[in-house]
Amino acid sequence: MPRRWNTRKWIAGAGVAGAAAAIAGALGFLALGGAAAAGVEPGWSGNGGNSVTVTLPGAIERVPVVEARTPGRPLVLIDPGHGGQDPGATAVSRDVAEKDLALQLARELRDKLASDGRVRIAMTRNDDRYLTLDQRSALARDLGASLYVSLHMDSAPNPLARGATVYSLSDVASDEESARLAQSENSAAARAAGSDGSVRAILSDLVVQSQMRASATLAERLVRNASGSVELRPNPHRFADFHVLRSAGVPAVLFEAGYISNVDDEAMLRDPKQRARIVAALARAIEADIAARSVR
Repeated sequence: MPRRWNTRKWIAGAGVAGAAAAIAGALGFLALGGAAAAGVEPGWSGNGGNSVTVTLPGAIERVPVVEARTPGRPLVLIDPGHGGQDPGATAVSRDVAEKDLALQLARELRDKLASDGRVRIAMTRNDDRYLTLDQRSALARDLGASLYVSLHMDSAPNPLARGATVYSLSDVASDEESARLAQSENSAAARAAGSDGSVRAILSDLVVQSQMRASATLAERLVRNASGSVELRPNPHRFADFHVLRSAGVPAVLFEAGYISNVDDEAMLRDPKQRARIVAALARAIEADIAARSVR
């Protein structure tokens, strides 16, 4: 006999702050048709750590998950922005595109987190492929992610603009620039009509405010960890209604690592030693956020 869910009692028992990931994960699991719809294949990660490969239906068939030292640790989904026919911004040198730098940064963050062994890690893409915004956020739900980190590089008409920015979710944008960025990102990839409407409706009714607060906390933690070691913009924590952050259903940030329209930022982002400082700050913030929420 099918199990019946007492939604009100379940949410009251779990707490609103933790309900977003639970609801989204459950709905993603049901959308897959249960465990029978997804295969799990053991393997090894590129850095020698344990990993599994989760087979999901649809456009993304195989998603490697790097395991933590302790089984059952929370999962962090790293999302390198753009990809495939969507290159993102082009560097001032014209030699490299945002999609390539974002992927390189994502791989290095994955390897750092895997080396530390405190969380499980997956990536929305590990090659030059195109994903819609809904495909990216659906992975967060389908994999039961605890955190979602979207990685990008910024661009501006002003060649002197530089520094990193951290964006979190909000119904109202912090400033006009953030609103324009959210509008641009939201329209950068085609959405599958109605693909996650029911999930978004439930999240909006029950836990979206808690999701926003948790995302802001993650963003503020990232700014603190980056200060002094990473070039930051003035007022580096900003917010707007980013579709991919909202529909992920978990604490999520969009990190713009620097301006590839700026000569100095481009050189920094293409230098492995310089990127290592960004990676270290991201890893510290992610691990601290997971640790803080795990003890609540």
